[in-house]
Amino acid sequence: VQLVESGGGSVRAGGSLKLSCAVSGFTESAYCMGWFRQAPGKEREGVAGIGSDGNTTYGDSVKGRFTISKDNAKNTLYLRMTSLKPEDTAQYYCAAGGLSCLAYIRALGVPPSARLVDYWGKGALVTVSS
Repeated sequence: VQLVESGGGSVRAGGSLKLSCAVSGFTESAYCMGWFRQAPGKEREGVAGIGSDGNTTYGDSVKGRFTISKDNAKNTLYLRMTSLKPEDTAQYYCAAGGLSCLAYIRALGVPPSARLVDYWGKGALVTVSS
């Protein structure tokens, strides 16, 4: 299984970016996919999640600004980020998990937990300047 992010870059505060994650190697669609981010000196945090049923979940800091989506035909996961803030600066990671991950986001309505992720991308850097 491979997850490859693209679309990172630098943007001014208030701007927008769209991250993509090309997924390969799954025999079926992953049960649970998500985006995480990690800023320097901080722990990795879940940003958004999407289940195989299409239901989405978001962290409180990005609700209303970020949108997670997927195109099963293209095997691609997306994260549309708008109204970006300097505090959104981080390395962003695409992630995929199994049934436990799906159950977690369904039950709690929050992004996936990193401990339930089976596969990680290598990350894409997003830098937001003020």
